[in-house]
Amino acid sequence: MSAPELLWTPSRERVERSGFTRFTAWLEKGRGLRFESYEALWRWSVTELEAFWGSLWDFGGVIAHQPYDQILERRTMPGARWFPGATLNYAEHSLRPENCAREEPALVFVSETRPRSEISWPTLAAQVAALAGELKRRGVGPGDRVASYMPNIPEAVAALLAAASLGAIWSSCSPDMGPVGVLDRFRQIEPKVLFAVDGYRYGGKAHDRRATVRELVDHLPSLQAVIFCPYLDPAASLETRVPVVPFAEAIALPAPLEFAALPFDHPLWIVYSSGTTGMPKPIVHGHGGTILENLKATLLHLDVSERDRFFWFSSTSWIMWNLWVSTLATGCTALQFDGNPGHPDAGELWRFAARERATFFGVSPAFLSMSIKAGVRPSEDFDLSALRTVGSTGSPLTGDTCRWVYREVNPDVLLASISGGTDPGAAFLTSCPVLPVYAGEMQCRGLGCSVHAFDEQGREVIDEVGELVVTEPMPSMPLFFWGDEGGKRYAESYFETWPGVWRHGDWLRLVPREKSMNAVIYGRSDSTINRHGIRMGTSELYRVVEELPEIIDSLAIDLEYLGRPSFLALFVVLRSGPGKHPAEPRAAAQAVPGELRERLLKELRSKLSGRHVPDEVFAIAEVPRTLSGKKLEVPVKKILLGHAVEKSVNRDAMANPAAIDWFVAFAKARSA
Repeated sequence: MSAPELLWTPSRERVERSGFTRFTAWLEKGRGLRFESYEALWRWSVTELEAFWGSLWDFGGVIAHQPYDQILERRTMPGARWFPGATLNYAEHSLRPENCAREEPALVFVSETRPRSEISWPTLAAQVAALAGELKRRGVGPGDRVASYMPNIPEAVAALLAAASLGAIWSSCSPDMGPVGVLDRFRQIEPKVLFAVDGYRYGGKAHDRRATVRELVDHLPSLQAVIFCPYLDPAASLETRVPVVPFAEAIALPAPLEFAALPFDHPLWIVYSSGTTGMPKPIVHGHGGTILENLKATLLHLDVSERDRFFWFSSTSWIMWNLWVSTLATGCTALQFDGNPGHPDAGELWRFAARERATFFGVSPAFLSMSIKAGVRPSEDFDLSALRTVGSTGSPLTGDTCRWVYREVNPDVLLASISGGTDPGAAFLTSCPVLPVYAGEMQCRGLGCSVHAFDEQGREVIDEVGELVVTEPMPSMPLFFWGDEGGKRYAESYFETWPGVWRHGDWLRLVPREKSMNAVIYGRSDSTINRHGIRMGTSELYRVVEELPEIIDSLAIDLEYLGRPSFLALFVVLRSGPGKHPAEPRAAAQAVPGELRERLLKELRSKLSGRHVPDEVFAIAEVPRTLSGKKLEVPVKKILLGHAVEKSVNRDAMANPAAIDWFVAFAKARSA
């Protein structure tokens, strides 16, 4: 066991006031259950699934229109069926009567594009009700898809809650995504209504997106209306082949606030996590599982209550935005920021947190690294005395960054480093306000999350790096992939390696500590690209790259190191001459011409997003492939991360075994 480096221990007051302590006291008083440590409670939560999730239902105050018949009908993965018989609604939990009576605002909004504003709880509820009425008039009902092409603005929150209140299925892409990436997602789900903005401002620069919106409408024949929000220019207008309803008009007609009573497993939203082949995976999460998981996360692990002013920097394309919206169920004030976190300087978000008296400040390791490199000293430059918790997710958080938070931000905050993702709709590894914080480690495995590290033979390992797996079902796991008849793609995505066991695609080391099993994530174990928390597949990148006539093949590898910035490398095979394929593989790589490189990067940025732009582009002779023609992404990634070639790839299974030698030499040169 490695020697722990203790950075923080919660005060007695923090422990006593925490939602976690209230929960354990409630279990002891009401259920006669007492646990000597967090780890003991965790073991109970993943072995006695019905008892744990049933207790969370009661403790969290789930609003049910009809009670459940039983808690878990089938304890299998995939195929677990939770709380059959129950009916409820996600939006109703955010807009509880006690929340709507609060004097504190529901939302505080700051952006580069328009002045600061506050949205009261009654105003938010009224907008949700009116929007639901407008959607009904447009023929939207339970099961219909409502799509959004809006940034992180209050209108997006109201639109999500309005769609959910009806039982419609929400799906969102941020407007920094180009038309190809958005259409790859929305075409699969055939939305009936699209919420869209005219544009936005980022880093002081205006981005008009009306042409992209028109392109989306032209290529989405299922659309029957656009609800249009003039955000960049209040006087902006839009004409498309379908009716366009200004947002102000859509909320003008008052309506009663109503919530459809939906089955526990009724679809709530569709989020996207790309695989390595084919279209991005449209992952469907349900109302009930999302309600329970987010009550657990906010009340117990992140320690959020009605006293908090909660912030997490996110785009509307990331599952963290959905979590941020879900914190409204606690009655907290949700702080909302739209813009460049480094504009006009690297202190902008810290300045925002100080000015708005944020109690919870959630960002990414990349943002914290940017602050460190820029020489920002938050505790000296800003008044962060209200801050209780700093959240971090999106990539591994290093020990040095943890030390910086306690040295330069606040010595008495909970550093809530978490890891989970879009796929499960949950954090597998997370925080706990009653546990200590050690440098470079997440505090615990999430309650109800049976997380383990497996070696290549499927055996559990402790204090060794292995594959992150989940061995028991959770209510928040995807219901299905949209359009995946028979569930074949769903099963292949998570359960192909070990049947009945969810393989997530992360390298994990579980570290025993006194009260819990801590965790360190070492990046992706598969070929998925992880750019600051947004996971993307390589297939959509390849389609754009290989459309260029000068490029005949490509390979993208995301090198996500612990303690170093994520590095996306793109390897391309160039044509030997105009319009000609090479007669035989070339022995040596050649440089990528500067003009081609710039055009390539521009295409990726405009057709997909800035996150798809590689850090470097290299020309190679050929892409290593299997005998069946598949690109050897994972073996190449392992080699570039320093793994021995003989343990990374079986040359006998390759169509072109000599192609791997270039990457072996490249890895040695990079590490020299």
